[in-house]
Amino acid sequence: MPNILIKVPQGVFPPAQLRKLTETITEAASVAEQMPAEMKKRFLSWITVDEVAHGLFTCGGMDTTQHVIPCIAMVYLPAGVLDGAARAQYVNTVHAAFASTLAADDKRQIATSVILHEIPEGQWGGNGSIWRLPDFAKAAGYAHLQSLIG
Repeated sequence: MPNILIKVPQGVFPPAQLRKLTETITEAASVAEQMPAEMKKRFLSWITVDEVAHGLFTCGGMDTTQHVIPCIAMVYLPAGVLDGAARAQYVNTVHAAFASTLAADDKRQIATSVILHEIPEGQWGGNGSIWRLPDFAKAAGYAHLQSLIG
């Protein structure tokens, strides 16, 4: 049940590629978090794409988008959902999603920063209530955390 905020340089990915990117990242999140392939469960994966205006997405103070495309994914998810292997898988598959979304004839390098923000127990509110890990396990259907549901 992640909230994923994506930042990419404006105009690098046309709308169809941005749709593909959000679909691919949703799938990556679902696999890493062990969510079932049910729309009701995956509806809880929210992704926002922010296209940063030209010249305002810099690396080392320089606009590098002629050669390197910087991409950021900030993933917010409940603490306790991922173990070390799942974290590594998550970062790898999100990077692969960015790379696979770039047009085949675009020879620029993709550089990603994937930041996993694991929100401590009792620090996530949804629909006016505090959600705890068992609530997330039930709502998102995390296969490996079903034993938490009372």
